[in-house]
Amino acid sequence: MAHDALFHAKTMGLNTVFTDHSLFGFADVSSVLTNKLLTVTLCDTNHTVCVSYTSKENTVLRATLNPEIVSVIPNAVDPTDFTPDPSQRQDDRITIVVISRLVYRKGIDLLGGIIPELCLKHPDLHFLIGGEGPKRIVLEEVREKYQLHDRVRLLGALEHKDVRGVLVQGHIFLNTSLTEAFCMAIVEGASCGLQVVSTRVGGIPEVLPEDLITLCEPTVRSLCAGLETVIARQRSGSVPSPYSIHACVQNLYTWRNVAERTEKVYDRVSREEVLPLHRRLRRLRSHCGPVAGSIFAFSAVLDFLFLLLLQWLVPDRVMDVAVDATGPHGLWRQEQSGEAGGTKQAAESDIS
Repeated sequence: MAHDALFHAKTMGLNTVFTDHSLFGFADVSSVLTNKLLTVTLCDTNHTVCVSYTSKENTVLRATLNPEIVSVIPNAVDPTDFTPDPSQRQDDRITIVVISRLVYRKGIDLLGGIIPELCLKHPDLHFLIGGEGPKRIVLEEVREKYQLHDRVRLLGALEHKDVRGVLVQGHIFLNTSLTEAFCMAIVEGASCGLQVVSTRVGGIPEVLPEDLITLCEPTVRSLCAGLETVIARQRSGSVPSPYSIHACVQNLYTWRNVAERTEKVYDRVSREEVLPLHRRLRRLRSHCGPVAGSIFAFSAVLDFLFLLLLQWLVPDRVMDVAVDATGPHGLWRQEQSGEAGGTKQAAESDIS
C-alpha cells in the first residue's frame, strides 16, 4: 500500500517521503523481487528516512540510492511511561524478562535453547515472557519437557500500557532477535532500569551505550555466556542502580528530538521541484534498467491517464482542498489574530 501511495502521489504532482523500518537481504528470490520494487518506488521519491545507520546502508544498497537523500531519524520512547520501580522485584530470585512477538525472526528458537541451560545452572533464575506468535509452541514444549512451569511464565499478548508493569518485575532484559533495524524494546527495558542483553545484529549496536548493553552473537552459547556475565554482576551488586540507568536513557530518544528532525526533512522536501511526467519517465528508465524501467514507465503513463479520467469524472473544483493551517502565515494563526483583534476592539469600545 505504501508503494502504491508513493506511485500515485508522484502522478498527482506531490513530493514524497518514504520511511523504512526494515532490513532485507540480497540473496533469496523474495528479497530480490522486493528490492527491485523498492528501486522503482524510491527512484523518484524525494527523501527517505531510516531508523538507524545500518538501516540506511541497507536501503541505499537495495534501492541504489544517493546517500545524501537518506536521513537517519531513530524511534523514540516516552521516558515518563517507562520508569523504574525496584520494589516490584523479588529479591529471592533473578528474573529475566523477554517481551517480543514469538516468531522466527525474533530468535525464539534461541530462547528455547537458552532457558533449560541456564535454569539448570541457576535454581533461582526465572523467565517472564510476554508476547504471542506461532513460536509459542516451542517455549511451551521446553517448559513441559524440563518441568519448568513454576520458573517460566508465558504471559501471552500484552497491551502497550501493561508493558512497564512486566518490565519492572525483572532484573535483566533479553532480546534474541535475528534481524532488527532499531529495537525499541531494549530502550524500554533500559528505561525501566534493567540490564540489557541482546544479539549483535542489524542496528542494535547503535541503540544503547556500551556500558548499558551486553552484546552477543546470535547463538545459544554466546547468549548464555553474556547472560552468565550479567547474572554474576547482578549477584555481586556491581550493576548500576535502576534509577541511574533510567537517567542515562531518558534523554537519548525523545519525541521532541524526532519531531524536530522530521520537520527539517519535510521542510527541505517541500521546497524541492516536482518532476514533470517526461522527466519522471526518463528517470524510471535510466534508474531501473531497460526492461523494468520501461514496464514501470508504461505504468506511470497509464496512471497519469487514469488521473485525467478521474479529474474529468470528479473535477478539482468540487473537491475540498487542504489548506496550510500552520506556520506564521497559516490560516489558523490568521483566524486567531482576527479574533484577538476583534476582542481588543470590543474591549476598547466598552471602556470608552
